Amino acid sequence: MPTWRRGGFAATPSKPGLEELTAAGNEPMHAASAPLTRLLWLVTEVTGTVEETPRVRTLLLDAHGWPGHRPGQHLDVRLTAEDGYQAERSYSIASAPGEQLAITVERLANGEVSPYLVDEAREGDGFEVRGPIGGYFVWEDDGRPLFLVGGGSGVVPLMAMIRSASGPTPIRLLYSSRTRDDVIYREELDARAGEGLKVFHTLTRAQPPGWTGYARRIDAELLREVAFPAAERPHVFVCGSTRFVDAAADGLVTLGYEPESIKTERFGATGG
Repeated sequence: MPTWRRGGFAATPSKPGLEELTAAGNEPMHAASAPLTRLLWLVTEVTGTVEETPRVRTLLLDAHGWPGHRPGQHLDVRLTAEDGYQAERSYSIASAPGEQLAITVERLANGEVSPYLVDEAREGDGFEVRGPIGGYFVWEDDGRPLFLVGGGSGVVPLMAMIRSASGPTPIRLLYSSRTRDDVIYREELDARAGEGLKVFHTLTRAQPPGWTGYARRIDAELLREVAFPAAERPHVFVCGSTRFVDAAADGLVTLGYEPESIKTERFGATGG
């Protein structure tokens, strides 16, 4: 494992690359809609951390020159070792536009970047970020219902959408976790649930005594019970592993949702 530098960076431009022409859901944007602007690597300082679960941590960041973002976008993180070696990973932005920039990171087994961000980075440490990136998996609040389906850390960009909601927009979140201890943002979701937001949890591996939520993997029948009727034309965002996303999207199509109305973002092993 490299010894990562904790500061002493200078902002540098990045070469225009595929990530600047590709949406968060791995769907290429049309060239006419993708601005060929050069993103800068920005020096960012960790100003605080929140332990979300034993394996997941939120980092609050102060990135001088950050241009702002839209709910659902992501950014790149670059760590530099003492010998000059560099590693880059992409992470969804957890904060709402206008709030302090934040990312939520899950530690991956044998990971290279995520163990440092989850276990070692502390207030005052610095690294580099580049973004925002993505134009496909982005929500614009127009008052229509919002249906969110997240698996594990796939809830992160969905949380940015929830945090950015204003007014009477009805929102439903279906959130699949292995156990109750794996539920990211558990206390905040409990606090936010109410008049505008309805949260439905399903725990797929173990449930605590007295559990009243769902206890199975997401399928068409579960979606039928919690989703908005397709006739209401809700915005739909699904984020999680490839298998999870495929199951949720297929289930929604069987309920009458148009495939093109379901925006998806998949994640998988990237070296962490």
